[in-house]
Amino acid sequence: MYLAGKVAMSAFRAFWNSPVGPKTTHFWGPVANWGFVVAGLVDMNKPPEMISGNMTAAMCVYSGLFMRFAWMVKPRNYLLLACHASNESVQLYQLSRWARAQGFLDKKEPEVQQ
Repeated sequence: MYLAGKVAMSAFRAFWNSPVGPKTTHFWGPVANWGFVVAGLVDMNKPPEMISGNMTAAMCVYSGLFMRFAWMVKPRNYLLLACHASNESVQLYQLSRWARAQGFLDKKEPEVQQ
């Protein structure tokens, strides 16, 4: 039991002092950005008429850009990448709900050639 506690404490200390640990903005920035994901998930229960297509599209672009940033920054920020990948998924779903409500995704009958 003593060895397991020592290993756990060592792992916690390594995380605490790492370049992406809780002492840095590389940790707290992504933690704060999870609020976007939570807000998008809560908005799934709202009617699609309440969705702003412009804002949702802007959130898609924002998350796409920050996914690239999270991948390119040194050290790589996997927490930020996961946060924005999740937000991208939620926002794309919301955008599809908006587009469907606006009639952009309706199936159109092919025109018959006469």
